Amino acid sequence: MALAEFLDEYYLAELPERRRAMLAEEPKPLGHPRLDALLGAIAEYLAHQYELADAPAWVFGAARYLEYPWHTTSVQDAAFREYLTYTSPAEFASRNIFTEEQPLRRARTAAAAARFEASRPVSA
Repeated sequence: MALAEFLDEYYLAELPERRRAMLAEEPKPLGHPRLDALLGAIAEYLAHQYELADAPAWVFGAARYLEYPWHTTSVQDAAFREYLTYTSPAEFASRNIFTEEQPLRRARTAAAAARFEASRPVSA
């Protein structure tokens, strides 16, 4: 729930400085290697998606990487896991986290999708 609320606020932030500030402070360790690594991947991914100058230094700490691969699905199909391995964004794959191509997609309705797309930066 906290992540969903954070993402809503992040997507609605209008200024890059606000987004940078939202990522700056390192979250306390959760004591679960997968979740600690996931937070690092999410922060780095958001920094890159919104073209911030740099991801915060904390995302590169050793606790933000997994030793063994984690496919974020309960599907046991080898082909689907291979698909995730090759489509995962670099910020996730570099941490041994394999997920869908757009892992932070929050849209559940057409209106939500339109709000999300309107909040994304326009690339030249």
